Amino acid sequence: MSQLTFPISLWEGFEPVHTEQTGQQLIIHLKPTRPGRCTCGKQAQSVHETRLRSIAERAILDYQVTLRLPHRRIVCPDCGVVTEHLSWLDPFARQTNRLVAFVERLLPLLPIQHIAELTGLHWHTIKTIDKRRLAREIPEPDWSQVRRLAMDEFALFKGHRYATVVADADTHQVLWVGEGRSRRAIRPFFEQLGPHCQQIEAVAMDMNTAFDLEVKTHCPKAKVVYDLFHVVAKYGREVIDRVRVDQANALRDDRAARRKVKRGRWVLLKNRQNLTATQAGYLDELLQANRSLMVVYLLREQLKELWYCQSAQEAFSQWALWWQQVLESGIEPLQQFARKLKRYLHGIVASAEHRLHTGRLEGMNNKIKLMKRMGYGYRDTEYFFLKIKAAFPGKMR
Repeated sequence: MSQLTFPISLWEGFEPVHTEQTGQQLIIHLKPTRPGRCTCGKQAQSVHETRLRSIAERAILDYQVTLRLPHRRIVCPDCGVVTEHLSWLDPFARQTNRLVAFVERLLPLLPIQHIAELTGLHWHTIKTIDKRRLAREIPEPDWSQVRRLAMDEFALFKGHRYATVVADADTHQVLWVGEGRSRRAIRPFFEQLGPHCQQIEAVAMDMNTAFDLEVKTHCPKAKVVYDLFHVVAKYGREVIDRVRVDQANALRDDRAARRKVKRGRWVLLKNRQNLTATQAGYLDELLQANRSLMVVYLLREQLKELWYCQSAQEAFSQWALWWQQVLESGIEPLQQFARKLKRYLHGIVASAEHRLHTGRLEGMNNKIKLMKRMGYGYRDTEYFFLKIKAAFPGKMR
């Protein structure tokens, strides 16, 4: 035990009387130097009771510091019996404001586990500090300026558990994140949007019926725009992959041709501009040797053109031509896909008026996956959703 003095007052209303050192742990005992004060500013008439408290403080040199102090319940002439107000310690807190501010400065720079090792605080304590910081710092959306939305889903946990993210399509600010992808799951967003639903002009999404129906219910003036990326990806899975497998099965007696078809999956699914010279040559040989693969490949490229039409009339004309070619192809997987896609034609044609897509959200999803991997998953979904909002504050209009 030793006497300790400081050249400046670190704890207003208290002074250190002695210290205890155990290894790299330093315990500083404090005593009050003035009567207690209420949060209203009045001085206490008397002390109702005193409790000894242990408070974590920011490290001094290489020592992790704990404060031991008598925290008083005082009798205020106006407020009655209350806990005395300390300028450097929030009510019920177990860490000084100085330590909390230090942790908050580290949080954007280091993982929580590293901060825990540096400060000696528990992981959950730092997470709680971070949640309060995020809730305070995340900008509130200006709902009056929101006109166009983009909606998408991402995998939250293994086992087909998903979450939905909604962003402003113009500023790219994440407006809302919620667990689930059903109508009931996303309804709280529209309830939060409230009367501003009437000003929404367009919403970009994949072909999710739940999203579609909920938008039509709450935003009657909004046009639904189906995203090109999702439609083309679905075409690849349900048409190109299916036809490729069927053609490979039909070539059982020709091993060389069958092997070429089976190995052609990625060159068929990738955009031609992304192929290397070797891959492009392989694709050309494959298409020249197989009529069905040639047809579904070319019709995929033609389908993409629907999203780049200059008017709804042009889009309908392009669709009619594409539909006729599908019917004449005689390829059953292609015709099945086209029949399902026809029900969503309104959302494809709407892209002629509203140049919207969820490509930005796909990029956001990649960053969300990275955040999830870095955090080794998040058991606290509320905290994870706050981290997502903080990562995408949007740009100025």
